[in-house]
Amino acid sequence: MTSVSENVGALDTSRKPTGGGHLPGESSMWFFVIGDLLIFAFYFVVYMYYRGENQELFLDSQTKLNTDIGAVNTVVLLTSSLFVALGTTAARSGKMGDASRLLGLALACGAVFPVLKAFEYIPEVMAGLTPGTNLFFMFYFVMTGMHLCHVFLGLAILYFLVRNVRSSRPRISLVETGATYWHMVDLLWIVLFALLYLMR
Repeated sequence: MTSVSENVGALDTSRKPTGGGHLPGESSMWFFVIGDLLIFAFYFVVYMYYRGENQELFLDSQTKLNTDIGAVNTVVLLTSSLFVALGTTAARSGKMGDASRLLGLALACGAVFPVLKAFEYIPEVMAGLTPGTNLFFMFYFVMTGMHLCHVFLGLAILYFLVRNVRSSRPRISLVETGATYWHMVDLLWIVLFALLYLMR
């Protein structure tokens, strides 16, 4: 009887309530995410200002980007985020086997992003398109480069999430925290793709 009550107690402490205003993940991650979004928002505003001042230059430079790879990378990150959301739901339900598989798929999808980004960067650099080419490419390489660093950190986080749900005492709050970060990475790329590749 004692062991049963102990197990129930352990289960309760490893899972946070998901209803009624529950903020998923740790509050420290939300402070980080909000701060990060504010930093990127500043870059977006500055980009839009200089774009308005140099419309022809920015429009001509945009045509040199590989929109197809950018679109595929958007699908890759959206798919990865879907797997993260499904994996988080599975973890909350105590289905750790499903959570492990889904988060593993999220990690695999996410790992495709930097590979495709390399296939995009290399031809651009070989064609002489660098941050020193013009104002547009300075913004392009700085903002996509910063985002790529976030992707690498996110992949490391997803790896630890997979290990977490496979452990004997998985922490649901850790899964939620990692999911919060990965969804931010996805959101940032959607805005970047719209601003740098699509907006005319």
